[in-house]
Amino acid sequence: MQQNNGLDKNQLISFFIFSIVLIGFMFYFQNRQMKEETEQNAKTARTEQAGKKNTPTPAANINPDVKPASIQTVSLKDGEMNLQFSTLGGQLSKVELLKYKAYDHTTDNADLPLYLIDRNNSSYGFQFKDRAGKVINTKDLVFSPEVKGNSVTFTSNINGALIQFIYTLQPKYALDFHVKTQGLQALTSDAKADFVWDYSVRNLEKGRSQEQTHSEFSYAFNNYKSYDYDGRSTLDEKDETLNWIGVKQQFFASVIESKTGFTKSTGNQDMIEQGEYLKKFSFDGQVPMAGGEISQEFTWYFLPLDLPLLKSYDKNFDEILPLGWSFIGSMNRWFFIPMYNLFSSWGIAAGWVIFLMTILVKIILSPIMYKQHKLSAMMRVIRPEIEEVNAKYKDADPMKKQQEVMNVYRKAGVNQFAGCLPALLQIPIFYALFRFFPNFIDLRGKSFWFVKDLTAYDDVIKLPFKIPFFGWDHLSIFALACTAVILIYTIMTSGNMQQPQQEGMPNMKVLMYIFPITFFFFLNSAASGLSWYYFVSNAINIVIILVIKYWILDEKKIHAMIQANKAKPKKEGKFQKRMREMMEQAQEQQKQVEQMKNKKK
Repeated sequence: MQQNNGLDKNQLISFFIFSIVLIGFMFYFQNRQMKEETEQNAKTARTEQAGKKNTPTPAANINPDVKPASIQTVSLKDGEMNLQFSTLGGQLSKVELLKYKAYDHTTDNADLPLYLIDRNNSSYGFQFKDRAGKVINTKDLVFSPEVKGNSVTFTSNINGALIQFIYTLQPKYALDFHVKTQGLQALTSDAKADFVWDYSVRNLEKGRSQEQTHSEFSYAFNNYKSYDYDGRSTLDEKDETLNWIGVKQQFFASVIESKTGFTKSTGNQDMIEQGEYLKKFSFDGQVPMAGGEISQEFTWYFLPLDLPLLKSYDKNFDEILPLGWSFIGSMNRWFFIPMYNLFSSWGIAAGWVIFLMTILVKIILSPIMYKQHKLSAMMRVIRPEIEEVNAKYKDADPMKKQQEVMNVYRKAGVNQFAGCLPALLQIPIFYALFRFFPNFIDLRGKSFWFVKDLTAYDDVIKLPFKIPFFGWDHLSIFALACTAVILIYTIMTSGNMQQPQQEGMPNMKVLMYIFPITFFFFLNSAASGLSWYYFVSNAINIVIILVIKYWILDEKKIHAMIQANKAKPKKEGKFQKRMREMMEQAQEQQKQVEQMKNKKK
């Protein structure tokens, strides 16, 4: 971020805008970072989890009324998914995405099978009341399976009524789910059934805090036209008909679509601070029963959050990918993603793709940066005149002194507020990249130098302790390098900055040196691709400053231009006029207040 010489409003605006945004990001995304208390506890937890993998949960523990021997599993498989179903509840018991791997915390490699559902972390079914008021839940029923090709039919008999779940495996990570009943009207008079889904999302990525933050409810309504999400503790959409409801993670989502829609939908989510799960989700939505019978069509989707794939369904699934709202999302969809795809098609490493992206962005912004550095040089040339004004009106009314300073700027043809533009442009770019790097699935698992995954932090430097409040047990090399170049850039651009002329005014040099430290607190647990991008970006900034200073801008020519500007008749702009009028009005009000005080005396 370029800073001008002199203590003017654009510096204050630039600093506080960036500080508020970055500090806000830092606290929001660091709050929830919790890891194992000690390495020994982590080893113990992993041992217990390994034991669970080898010891299936007895069916009697799930449903005491069902004998373990009566519970079976059946499978469906294609090139994308390996699915297993349990005859208890006739529901999915395992969903493995075959083209992806999950991160293994014990080996620091992404080499584990990727299960979205496994070991009872998902449970769903339909519940309704019989005529005596007793709740019947299909999760408690035992079904008989029949497999035909890519389809499996589960049938259960309850007091003479038949309930059938028919699953059919489809391409593109889809599973059709047809629910039919026969004779149910003799048991119930309900006009609706509750679909209840409990789901604990698994930790699949390296950065637990980052993945936990990105895990939330996602849903569409208004005939697929509207989309919303909920990362809070509760979901309440009783007035909308949801076309689909899903639980999104950082790179994957589990979604169920109802052809008739879910009504009276409610849900809640609870954080899980440690272990193999991140959050526990519960959803309850109603589906209609016609004449006491259920005949509903659903589709399960177990989606990698790949933008072309999501758009191909034409169900508003692409909104699940959190690329940012409005202009931010458009920048990612139509600029950063196509640019990444273009450069990566050349067959170069992902880190060098990011390097080329950084250079292209800098080229696009170069005219603005040139104007900013030119403004900085002009401010440096007129600095002696500003100091003269400050000395002349040292004991005068501050408003009068500010007016005189503005007159110096105006006569020299310097718009001191123009320096805000590059800072303001950096905000949407930063936020777009902040959304891009940790959510772009093409970067997932891509290594670069010592970084194993550019969508997660690098932790080559491991600490023997955790840093209080933040919970870190590592230092990111890219974050440290990025902080260093930002500090160098800050020193270069604030070397001639004026010290505050009034008591109580902040020392901008000190504040600007704090900025890189603030940035490090955010980057240390952020995606390493983002740190690498900003390291390259600020390194290029330093080169640009040196080139402009020593080869492009000539301060003698700038001084001559300023003198020529002073000789020209000045046309006051609307903004400058408004500022002058506001200052004059404030000065007049101040005089009136002083006169009133003198009269009272």
